[in-house]
Amino acid sequence: MFKDLAKIYVKGGDGGNGVVAFRREKFVPRGGPAGGSGGKGGDVYLVASPRHNTLAHFAYKVHFKAERGKHGSGSNKQGARGKDLEVPVPPGTEVYDAETSEFLGELLEPGERLLVAHGGRGGRGNYAFRSSTNQAPRIAEKGEPGEERWLRLELKLIADIGIIGVPNAGKSTLLARITRARPKIADYPFTTLAPNLGVAFIDDADVVLADIPGLIEGAHRGVGLGDDFLRHIERTRVLIHLLDGLSPDPAGDFHAINQELELFNPQLADKPQVVGFNKMDLPDVRTRWPEIRDQLADIGVEAIPISAATGENVDALLRRAVAMLKELPPPERKRALPVIRPADEDSFTIEKREEGWIVRGKRIERAAAMTNWDYYEAALRFHRIMEAMGIAQALQDAGVKDGDTVIIGNVELEWRDDFFY
Repeated sequence: MFKDLAKIYVKGGDGGNGVVAFRREKFVPRGGPAGGSGGKGGDVYLVASPRHNTLAHFAYKVHFKAERGKHGSGSNKQGARGKDLEVPVPPGTEVYDAETSEFLGELLEPGERLLVAHGGRGGRGNYAFRSSTNQAPRIAEKGEPGEERWLRLELKLIADIGIIGVPNAGKSTLLARITRARPKIADYPFTTLAPNLGVAFIDDADVVLADIPGLIEGAHRGVGLGDDFLRHIERTRVLIHLLDGLSPDPAGDFHAINQELELFNPQLADKPQVVGFNKMDLPDVRTRWPEIRDQLADIGVEAIPISAATGENVDALLRRAVAMLKELPPPERKRALPVIRPADEDSFTIEKREEGWIVRGKRIERAAAMTNWDYYEAALRFHRIMEAMGIAQALQDAGVKDGDTVIIGNVELEWRDDFFY
């Protein structure tokens, strides 16, 4: 099954928890804090794998989560880092944030890796909180939650030359003739329901060709098999435009296909094309060739008469396409644009709802998630963070009352005029 679109969920591993522990040794009556910090959670990477050529494997699994970091322990032992998770994707995959449509990167060469979800940092143990004024802290942090997001994956086949044309023009037959690919071939439209790839060897060059399913008028709007496969032409560098010798109007087909390319993406219309007039093995087609040749010449198109079935002039067609390919500059990678985000992590919002007061903000939500509420000192420290950030005062100004519920991330607190519970 060919699949070139997928949506997956990725989550970096949570950081390990820090612990509260004290040095307990013989002849050391007042051992200091010795609670170790937790390890960092594993990251999630997408990796270009030559073993995959579609996104079909994501039809069965869409959730991917890296290993969480190990918890700290006594004697100031830090928890081990969680293992990174590598998710294989086929070369040619473009990666987008599913919520914002932000372009994150593309994976073209086998082995390339793209970091898509960071693991959370480990929570600090009480050894990290020691100070001259607090020599026996009873406080530790939970691990930071790992980054999570939904991704949209789009596969665009990586080919040097794309073969385009109307349905039943003979594209699959041509691909089978010049490569070892064995696409499904039959004498009816839309035989090819998925792009096919093949490698051709001509003189001193080896090139990758893609047979793109037939295009018809309205393809850019999704008519026929249209926009499902037009994206695969975007990475090809040269196009072989195959005309059907049995078509009532081959020159009209040429105009229609090029118009669909331009409507889908204006850059596609600028790609160099080699035009082939197919099915010269049929007497009727050979008879009308001079007329079609003149019609194409009137619009500045020099077509090569070929027969994909017998191989007539196929090498000449391929050589011309390869010659154009060699004259082109190396392909440019698609670059992720820099995304400008607010540098102030201390910003927050407060909203009154039926369930309580909702406080949102990157830093305060992270602090709430990492606070270990089993320790009084940890809760007290969180209260000080609320005051230092101005959130406590903002809640009071907004009208929070004694006993109200305050929700920060996944944490629910009960407001008291003197403290949280």
